[in-house]
Amino acid sequence: MDREFHEIYEKYSADLYAFILRMCRNEQLAKDILQDTMLKAMTSADSFNGGCSVRTWLCTIAKNLCCDYLKKAENRNSSIDDVPEPAANESIEASFADKDTAMHIHHLLHELDEPYREVFSLRVFAELSYSEIGEVFGKSGNWAGVTFYRAKQRLMELMKKEGLL
Repeated sequence: MDREFHEIYEKYSADLYAFILRMCRNEQLAKDILQDTMLKAMTSADSFNGGCSVRTWLCTIAKNLCCDYLKKAENRNSSIDDVPEPAANESIEASFADKDTAMHIHHLLHELDEPYREVFSLRVFAELSYSEIGEVFGKSGNWAGVTFYRAKQRLMELMKKEGLL
């Protein structure tokens, strides 16, 4: 079993670290979350049912750990400078480059209903393809694309309402 996890670590750790770093923008925190992700994966390996790829499963664990960190930082009333900023891609994703806006969007993201919140997170933060996201939900890649589009539209509506756009 140790050998299997060593192989998983070797195969996925570089990509997983890059994914985490894009979310948290803090090298030390990314290293810590990577280790926590691998530890959680190892201790809960029996819960992995093969319904998605190992990469998708690891990214989901990492994303949840990053969200937990943000919640803990917020609960400690940390300075906004202590909270890492998410990755910046394009359009709505570009708003994540500004820390204040990133925190507002993060809060607005939690106002989205499921599956929109999860699909948006998997697409933007985990950078999964639509087919991989569909695989996680047991749906088609087309379903994932439509769901992401709707999530993005709803998030943009909420951002306009908050004066962020």
